[in-house]
Amino acid sequence: MKNNDLLSEGKAKHNGMLFVISGPSGVGKGTLCKAIVDLGGLKFSVSCTTRLPREGEIDGVDYRFLSLEEFNKKLDESLFLEHASVHGNMYGTLRSDVESVIESGRDIILEIDVQGAFQVKSKMDCISVFVLPPSLKELENRLRGRGTDSDEKIRLRLKNAEYEISLSGEFDYRIVNDFLSRTVFDLKNIIIDRRKFAAEGY
Repeated sequence: MKNNDLLSEGKAKHNGMLFVISGPSGVGKGTLCKAIVDLGGLKFSVSCTTRLPREGEIDGVDYRFLSLEEFNKKLDESLFLEHASVHGNMYGTLRSDVESVIESGRDIILEIDVQGAFQVKSKMDCISVFVLPPSLKELENRLRGRGTDSDEKIRLRLKNAEYEISLSGEFDYRIVNDFLSRTVFDLKNIIIDRRKFAAEGY
């Protein structure tokens, strides 16, 4: 089986499904989602943000990088499915991006923070997955390894992480991101199983 066919199993023949991937900052949500999208069969939803690009990030691929003025204009026009202020920056998902993919019969995966995930869950059907770190110490190591945050910001992110983890029971699934290959395997199986359920009318 070719790589781009790995997620074809159990593909539903009706409207697509929305998979919401959430978890604390630094847990590896972005890396996990990119690995799943690389397997084929899912569209990645590109969120909008007012934060500056990190090294290697591409506008329109990793995020849509907007000025605060541009973001607020879209917010005033009620164009966002969800939006949130996270660590001093605005993030949001355009409703049209998600709905157009679902209506075309394709599945879409959305990587967002916990605030945004709850907004999406309240507005449309989705399968929600919370990504946990192996431990808070390992999460701290990952945050420090990125080299993008001050000690103060890292402390804030860890404090927020504890609260977000306490909400993880509200999600449909919880997976631990210890080794990427194993986490990708777990998420892939969740997607395949949900497609089978949908195809069987559950």
